Amino acid sequence: MSAEPTAERDDRGRRERPRPDVSRPWVPTATAYAALLVGLLDIVGAVLPHFRHTRVHQLAAVLPGTVTTLATAASLIVGILLVLLAHALRRRKRRAWTAVVALLTAGIALEALRWHHLVNAGVSLVLLVVLVLNRRQFYAQSDPRTRWRALANLIGMGIVSIGLGLIIVSGHEDTSPDSPSLMDRLREVVWGLFGIGGPIHYLGERTGDLVYYSLAGLGLLTALSTIYLLLRPSRPVARLSADEEGQVRTLLERHGERDSLGYFALRRDKSVLFSPSGKAAIAYRVVSGVMLASGDPIGDVEAWPGAIKAFMETAGRHAWVPAVMGCSETGGEVWTREAGLDALELGDEAIVEPADFTLQGRPMRNVRQMVKRIERAGYTVQVRRVRDLDDRERAEIAHAADTWRGTETERGFSMALGRFGDPADGDCVVVTAHKPVEGRDSDVRAVLHFVPWGRDGISLDLMRRDREADAGLNELLIVKALEAAGELGVTRVSLNFAMFRSALERGERLGAGPVLRAWRGLLVFLSRWFQIESLYKFNAKFQPVWEPRFLVYPSARDLARIGVAALQAEAFITLALPRFLRRRRDVMVTAAGGGKPDGKPTHPASASAAP
Repeated sequence: MSAEPTAERDDRGRRERPRPDVSRPWVPTATAYAALLVGLLDIVGAVLPHFRHTRVHQLAAVLPGTVTTLATAASLIVGILLVLLAHALRRRKRRAWTAVVALLTAGIALEALRWHHLVNAGVSLVLLVVLVLNRRQFYAQSDPRTRWRALANLIGMGIVSIGLGLIIVSGHEDTSPDSPSLMDRLREVVWGLFGIGGPIHYLGERTGDLVYYSLAGLGLLTALSTIYLLLRPSRPVARLSADEEGQVRTLLERHGERDSLGYFALRRDKSVLFSPSGKAAIAYRVVSGVMLASGDPIGDVEAWPGAIKAFMETAGRHAWVPAVMGCSETGGEVWTREAGLDALELGDEAIVEPADFTLQGRPMRNVRQMVKRIERAGYTVQVRRVRDLDDRERAEIAHAADTWRGTETERGFSMALGRFGDPADGDCVVVTAHKPVEGRDSDVRAVLHFVPWGRDGISLDLMRRDREADAGLNELLIVKALEAAGELGVTRVSLNFAMFRSALERGERLGAGPVLRAWRGLLVFLSRWFQIESLYKFNAKFQPVWEPRFLVYPSARDLARIGVAALQAEAFITLALPRFLRRRRDVMVTAAGGGKPDGKPTHPASASAAP
């Protein structure tokens, strides 16, 4: 990329900042480690007395009203702040660069005043020069909202800290030989928040230390919370606008047959980026600083590189970690070639061709017997397009699916549509099992929901059943959907995603090595929570063709962070906030990509909820 800044405009015609420089990628990492080292030394200096000779102690000698503990507290605060800034520097945060430059400038000025500390000033000056000369390496933008939130936090926490400080000081004023006025107490609090002793003197040393450390702790809490809000990753509100949805639907009509996950880009809690030509798009969501896409880019393959470039530039501009969940082999090849990313096989998608499907033969014996048993129990099945349902049926099926959801939170992201019965989704296919139950108005006992996969395919989105219904209903619904595929013009049916299927399959074969057996044992253990093995075995009943799916990521050190972000996106893990602090969200009646016959959350890749 050219070292000369070039002005750009975004898709709304707004002028953007000059294009960033990434010609020296080692600079952010090197300066981050330098800041981290300085921060750790400051922390050590605050903890171990014989290390207390930092520039902060020089400041303690000239400030009014200081106490002997000022340098210790200040060193600790500065050390913690530098450690926090180090991480932000490595991520090329512009605000972190500004803060570190300001700290270094002040430090150099203080150290230069004492001639025997010129060596320290020289080291700080070298680091400062490196940062200034490479300022364009630190281009990552933060969410503009965090600036105002940080300011609001500083003001709000400052007011609260002053109020609490006045209470603390007033509660101990009887231990002072003087009678401090309100202004004396206010000065005591303000200086104390900065770790500096005020004008009030206490009779007992323990009382003085208690007041000092209480005020310093309030000041530290205010500073740390403000810095956190100022530097935390931006998290834009994911929303698919009506115009964007229309553009994505147009691309799906032309190129939707390429990827069975393409229709899930129409989730309305995703954002979307288009290629410059508008012939390709990538749907994504930002979670915990990870820019997470799912499936292949949508649209013309020749336009994919343009969309990928826009995706990577957006991720770089905000210091987000780019990642793709569940892309195909073709998509993975394009992503790795165009973006310089790595790929890891995540699992396999089960695809069944209805024309070749049959219940005959020994391999299908268990499914055949189960289907016949359920049919003899009095269950009937209906296979219809969603547009053929009336309003009452839509509401009835939606209510049933919502009632059978096994979790409070609606799960799904990469392989889940997140809604049911929307008029815009008329081409979706719904399969329902019916059996009258005494005392119930509805006879719906199980639901499958498929989204379109091009013009001749469908992809499983939702699988739920009544917990009190007979086991085997899911098998019956899948069989009936495959048998009715010809009438619907469907030639391909995508079922569940089986995570790490190849490892499970090879690990149970004769002659599998100890490493492979150990890996399979771990997956079986994890299946207690994620049902990895059971979902694979459920899919295998229908003799599918297995299509590999991949995770695309920048480097191995990012995998843990991407994994946590993926679990958050799929709603497997959520922030444990009290109910009254949670924002009310629209209830999405359907969820999720795949299911398992026992009705528990199953889809490991999409974190969907099953019947």
